[in-house]
Amino acid sequence: MPGPADTPAAPRTGRPSLSALPGWDRDDLNAALAAFRQNPDDPLGPAAHAATDARSFFARHFAPGPTLRGRFTGYYEPEIAGSRVRSAAFPVPVHACPAGGISLPRAEIEPALAGQEIVWLQDEVDRFFLQVQGSGRIRLKCGDTLRLGYAGGNGHAYRSIGKLLIARGVFGADLSADRLKAWLRADADRGRAVMHENPSYVMFRVVDLPKGSGPQGSLCPVTVGRSIAVDPTQTPLGTPVWIEVDGMARLVVAQDTGSAITGAGRADIFFGTGEAAGVAAGRMNHEGRFTPLIRR
Repeated sequence: MPGPADTPAAPRTGRPSLSALPGWDRDDLNAALAAFRQNPDDPLGPAAHAATDARSFFARHFAPGPTLRGRFTGYYEPEIAGSRVRSAAFPVPVHACPAGGISLPRAEIEPALAGQEIVWLQDEVDRFFLQVQGSGRIRLKCGDTLRLGYAGGNGHAYRSIGKLLIARGVFGADLSADRLKAWLRADADRGRAVMHENPSYVMFRVVDLPKGSGPQGSLCPVTVGRSIAVDPTQTPLGTPVWIEVDGMARLVVAQDTGSAITGAGRADIFFGTGEAAGVAAGRMNHEGRFTPLIRR
């Protein structure tokens, strides 16, 4: 950890110092700074980043704001088999957003989106969970991968079908994504009827991102373990946030949004791409501490 000669003195602000945050001195702030630098149009400017280490950078430019009681979940980038052409094996379309948008609910929307198909998936459950995550990688038969990013929604509020089924006594509170998928697939008509109880419908666009990059968030490409989705009316995009949850204490950056992510202290942590990331993301559903950092 830098000593007094290495760390510039921070201006007096009346706020506690960052070093008072539990675990601050043990976090890999270089990883947090790399994620922060993904923010476009950084108001600090390039001079603020020049010739300084991560700990000095955050100490010079930020102080902790009020700590909130947070609710943390996780999300990931799924990998799903798909096809560029419709077939018996791939009958379910993923749609682009039409010019001018569309406001029909999920149960009525698909006929009105004819001609907006991007790619075809194996079933409606794959499409539903792709929409819940808001981005994904589609594995094509030829070996190519098509990356999809969020393009827009239909304006209807998201309703969690997992919470709905728990409230009805179909499942206990320990419901996992895999158990929910299996239940939805066990009876296609029953599954479709339940999915239609979430009127929200997400549309996508093909995104061209550098190899190794995370999916496109609302602000910029997101970083594994260092990007969170927030409610932008409560936490402005681009804000560094110190989080303490489930044994994790680290600096992350608000770089994404989600229709289910609402309220102060609400955060969805990005866990990465693929099945293992999905399992880890599905386990994250805890209360914790949420401390936004404030510009000095």
